[in-house]
Amino acid sequence: MYNNEDDSTINEAEIGSDELLASDTLRLPESANILVRLHALRAWLDRRSMEAEAEVGMAALAFQTTMRDVENEARPRRRNLQNDQSIQHRQQALSSAQQSQSAYEEARTLLEDCIAHTTTGERLLVEYYLSLEELLEAADISTSIVWQKAMTDVLHRVEQVGTPGEGIE
Repeated sequence: MYNNEDDSTINEAEIGSDELLASDTLRLPESANILVRLHALRAWLDRRSMEAEAEVGMAALAFQTTMRDVENEARPRRRNLQNDQSIQHRQQALSSAQQSQSAYEEARTLLEDCIAHTTTGERLLVEYYLSLEELLEAADISTSIVWQKAMTDVLHRVEQVGTPGEGIE
């Protein structure tokens, strides 16, 4: 017989553990299994991706609101001078949010590729870390600072959850 109450308890426990594993202040014991470390990294990347997606939505809404306000401005001279800066600012915020979201999505994809091509063992996080470093080094001057910062944050997270004996850092 299926009990929905047990199912909701399991889902709440999983959500709670994901939130704990996704915490920026997470400190895993040295004896933590590689699968726990991998789950912590995935949970963190999922959280960061969701935050970046929300940031894109908020920035898009702010941009849309600014554009609507500009169109409704009755005085054309004031509209042109005052709102150009506001529009540019909102566009830049939207672009930055999109670049951050793109970086976290790229990091998630790279992790899944590493998992698919590397045995899920102690070397997995090392391979992922090296792949991220390679990606950052290959980035050219035109690559956004926002994207680079997000990728650097991912590198730091791998260092944080990686096995102490793996040589990540």
